[in-house]
Amino acid sequence: MRRFIGTKQFYKRLLLLAVPIMIQNAITNFVGFLDNIMVGQLGTEPMSGVAIVNQLIFVFNLLVFGGLSGAGIFGAQFYGHGDHKGVRDTFRFKIIMGILIAAVTLAVLLTSGESLIRLYLTNGESGDLEQTFLFGKEYLGVILLEIVPFVVVQVYASTLRETGQTLLPMLAGIVAVVVNLAGNYVLIFGKFGAPRMGVAGAAAATVLARIIECAIVIIWTHHRKAQNKFIKGAYRSLRVPGRLAFDIVKKGSPLLVNEALWSAGIALVNQCFSVRGFTVVAATNISSTIGNLFNVVFIAMGSAVAIMVGQQLGASQFDRAKDTAAKVIAFSVCCTVVTSLLMILISGVFPGLYNTTGEVRDMAGAMIRITAYLMPMQAFLHAAYFTIRSGGRTIITFLFDSGFSWCVSIPFIYGIVHFTGLPILAVYTLYYSLDFIKAAVGAVLLKKGIWLQNIVEQRC
Repeated sequence: MRRFIGTKQFYKRLLLLAVPIMIQNAITNFVGFLDNIMVGQLGTEPMSGVAIVNQLIFVFNLLVFGGLSGAGIFGAQFYGHGDHKGVRDTFRFKIIMGILIAAVTLAVLLTSGESLIRLYLTNGESGDLEQTFLFGKEYLGVILLEIVPFVVVQVYASTLRETGQTLLPMLAGIVAVVVNLAGNYVLIFGKFGAPRMGVAGAAAATVLARIIECAIVIIWTHHRKAQNKFIKGAYRSLRVPGRLAFDIVKKGSPLLVNEALWSAGIALVNQCFSVRGFTVVAATNISSTIGNLFNVVFIAMGSAVAIMVGQQLGASQFDRAKDTAAKVIAFSVCCTVVTSLLMILISGVFPGLYNTTGEVRDMAGAMIRITAYLMPMQAFLHAAYFTIRSGGRTIITFLFDSGFSWCVSIPFIYGIVHFTGLPILAVYTLYYSLDFIKAAVGAVLLKKGIWLQNIVEQRC
């Protein structure tokens, strides 16, 4: 039992890394939470239209995350080894990858965005579906402007975190949240003489907030070059050493493909849920909104374990890395038990904040409780994934994550939705309970220690 409990100094270091990430994610999700409630005041159709588009944007967000993650593994280990040039090279790689992902995303959403929205509108009154489509189309036309600043923020912020600097991204996120929140109030409802823009106003506020966040991160990073050694000369060229680029692609491609398949899988799962009716679309949106707000604890712990373990692996401190992983995972699960209880307590109150039907509210409350019961298991999975990934075992994490989703979870949900008459809440519970299988596999992989490797030692 003692191997899962750390010293005060250990938890101090962990929290110094995790809390800023936690606060940043919490604030960002809190804005999404308020965004959702504000748009929800406009009615079920505007709320559902925005939720559908955000599913598409979610795919893009995870593509960016996956595309930068391969370089991030090397960046954390380079920093742990004291190689600032290596960190700079990974930063350049991220810029190139970010440009490619942004270009592909814009091309897809500009040419096929409307068709993708309609995939989610298959069951309901024709008038409701058409109104939802029009609101989604309006929101998409504006939110596309956030794609480039979002990529830039992720390139800079991820590199800062890999060098142990989590405070600045958090502060930039706080400023963005304030801007977003104020912009929502003014632009959605037409306050202080501004036009009442509805869903387009919500998108415009998000874009403005993202641009300001981007400016803060860039200006601070370049102004503190002595502190951020990787940025010195970073733009003299975008050249990345061929061997390093090859190894990042080799390690990172499974992560990019994993995030692409996983996010596409989540979008497909939500489309399967939507087959059961327009009410389910609205209820899952409400449930996921509060779930995203409460899962910031284990999300931050996953980022922290990746940074701490990655730096220790880069310094070839394998026993210390294994000990760190065990303690962070245990702490994450314990913290998530507390947040799960809080979710259960508010599950009957939160859906009442929306201007929607009683049926939607009741279903959303039940989904929130189901999510809460399963959240500690999700915390373990998330930390296990990032621990294994920190050692460069990206093929294994690909099979562990997307391989399981596409071979087990997605066929299961497709079959049970289309070919059985089970109630939607039973379907929802069974689908998410499948992750217990994945958790058992993750425990075995962690115990075997196959992730304990230094992937940058020969370069330094």
